[in-house]
Amino acid sequence: MNARQRNLGPRRLGPGHPVYVVGEIGINHNGDLDKAFALIDAAVDAGCDAVKFQKRTPEICTPSDQWDLERDTPWGRMRYIDYRHRVEFGEDEYRAVDERCRARGIAWFASPWDVESVAFLEQFDVPAHKVASACLTDDELLRALRATGRTVVLSTGMSTPRQIRHAVEVLGSENIVLCHATSTYPARAEELNLRVINTLMDEYPNVPIGYSGHETGLQTTLAAVALGASFVERHITLDRAMWGSDQAASVEPGGLARLVRDIRTIETALGDGVKRVYESELGPLRKLRRVQGELAAV
Repeated sequence: MNARQRNLGPRRLGPGHPVYVVGEIGINHNGDLDKAFALIDAAVDAGCDAVKFQKRTPEICTPSDQWDLERDTPWGRMRYIDYRHRVEFGEDEYRAVDERCRARGIAWFASPWDVESVAFLEQFDVPAHKVASACLTDDELLRALRATGRTVVLSTGMSTPRQIRHAVEVLGSENIVLCHATSTYPARAEELNLRVINTLMDEYPNVPIGYSGHETGLQTTLAAVALGASFVERHITLDRAMWGSDQAASVEPGGLARLVRDIRTIETALGDGVKRVYESELGPLRKLRRVQGELAAV
């Protein structure tokens, strides 16, 4: 077995397998289950392998000095802690999400931002857990995720090589996927630094390397696939003009369908790296090559 391969539910991820494509819903549903369903359906229609959410315990993840700060929201002016609860799905909503995904034949998982959220997600048969870049230095969270025995996808935005190395040591390298990321929303092309994908491949030869993109446009994500990313995640939205901090860095349904289509085309075009003369080239060869030379069997 290739050491760079991992299981995400029934799917194998890594070299020799199709790129695992995730539509990151996050909190772009704005606390609305119907919007979450519409995003799940868009991901299915586009051909994604999974959708991903974010799960927080608001009282743990929100600094206490920010709880009473007031914020203007689509639901009126409210305390920040009340807003965090307003956009957070609970058990009933996630059971509905689970049923919808099972019915549509797509996997789902989430980024837990605290240990309580890990326990919450373990109620469901998720194929993996995700570590958000913001949580890479949270050793308590990493240890809780390692203890689940599930594949852990680790995003590396806003992190130094030393911090990444420490997180890998805490999680253990045998059951993780590392994702290059730049944690700006949206990220500028000059700060994407896609060659870090190759750097991570060299640094972690037994770990599959992926890409979590927050840029606008699709071409740079496609470039990540051409560089060898075996896991790709992009935020998705019904409308980039919707209210919410992640919407502008997200891909709308039409763009998502083009992205998955083009990823599959790139996979086919990359081939196996073995130079050969194709049968389809023999006609042009005979017609165009003046000095034929010796040609081994095709």
